[in-house]
Amino acid sequence: MNNTRNHRINQVSEKTLVIGIDIAKRTHYACAVDYRGLELSHSFPFKQSHDGFESFLKGILEIKLSHEKQDILVGFEPTGHYWMNLAAFLTERNIRFVMVNPLHVTRSKELDDNLQTKNDQKDARVIAKLITNGNFSYPRLLEGKNAELRQGSLIRWTLKKDIVTIKNRISRWIDKFFPEFSTVYKSLGQNACAILKQTPLPVDIWNRETKDLIELYRETENLRYPARPKLEALKELAGKSIGMTEGSVMARLEIETHIRELQFLEQRLERVNKQLIHLAEQLTDYEYLVSIPGISENTVAELLAETGSLTEYNNPRQLIKLAGLTLRESSSGQQKGQKRISKRGRSKLRSILYKAVLPLIRNNQVFAELYQYYISRLNNPLKKKEAMVVLCSKLLKIFHGLSRHQVKFDADRMRNDLHCLQEAC
Repeated sequence: MNNTRNHRINQVSEKTLVIGIDIAKRTHYACAVDYRGLELSHSFPFKQSHDGFESFLKGILEIKLSHEKQDILVGFEPTGHYWMNLAAFLTERNIRFVMVNPLHVTRSKELDDNLQTKNDQKDARVIAKLITNGNFSYPRLLEGKNAELRQGSLIRWTLKKDIVTIKNRISRWIDKFFPEFSTVYKSLGQNACAILKQTPLPVDIWNRETKDLIELYRETENLRYPARPKLEALKELAGKSIGMTEGSVMARLEIETHIRELQFLEQRLERVNKQLIHLAEQLTDYEYLVSIPGISENTVAELLAETGSLTEYNNPRQLIKLAGLTLRESSSGQQKGQKRISKRGRSKLRSILYKAVLPLIRNNQVFAELYQYYISRLNNPLKKKEAMVVLCSKLLKIFHGLSRHQVKFDADRMRNDLHCLQEAC
């Protein structure tokens, strides 16, 4: 799709009715303007319900008829998830809609009346006038497996966040009641969880024989090989623990609840990961993206969940911008500002790329060579973190090329490109 500014401006003609909508949880506000920004109606509310959407549709059709317009273009901010229901309603009625950047609305609202005033009616008017100037973007609506991947990715991120929260609560409990535990078991693996569930307090461990503890964990938690040396070390520390002893009954209940919740969340996360990989395997991009040594199946599934099929993008620069990896600088006159990434994009996508580059440098020889070139070249060598960011953009370009041309990764070709860079220096 052509997304140049001139093209966007040409979408609004004198026969176009432009509707700006300020999205909210319960009540939205809409304002109608023409192609010059002249208001054709006062801002009016409508509810986040079927009847509300129908009244909105009836209202804009009446405005369209009374002002002899031929086309309707609706625009709104992608506020949270509240816009999705309205977007689905408009799609079913074949009414075009576009997105307006919330930051643009915030920064331009004073141009309307030279006041810092903020309210829903004003925001709807500002959104409508931004559309007439071409300050909008086209939404990329995901369908089918792409939509399933996106939804699965959201579930995955939520589960990971919940797991971190539960682990922090467990860590706090350990610090209070059994602070020596973390010196023996550094992470909350299967053995650590089994011990905390069955013998959470120091008194539960130090007065028992090691063989009895091993038998307990095998019978109740199905541990095949409990580590005897660690148990003996923990038993010794339990005898001189400084952990709290008051409130032990509720402390046992608390830690058991946390451990069960952690195990439940980890099981759910494992199921979601498997389902995401299964969905990703059905996309044509998958087999080409996983052909890069050092790129895991989970990474590819997460990437496709954030971007959709990469074949939908005409240029890798679109992906780089989506990830917020485009460069910005602040320069004036003879003062030259430092270049930094804009971060105007999807933070999750940047996180996925950054985490993917780390194992690439360790496990993919040609990426390791490229990384060393960036940090050691004679002309403008990069810092290590800067080189990582450049490799993130490079990885996106490679992903896009593999998907568009439906070819697998060729390390020799990439190495030849690297040699050309080295010779040019």
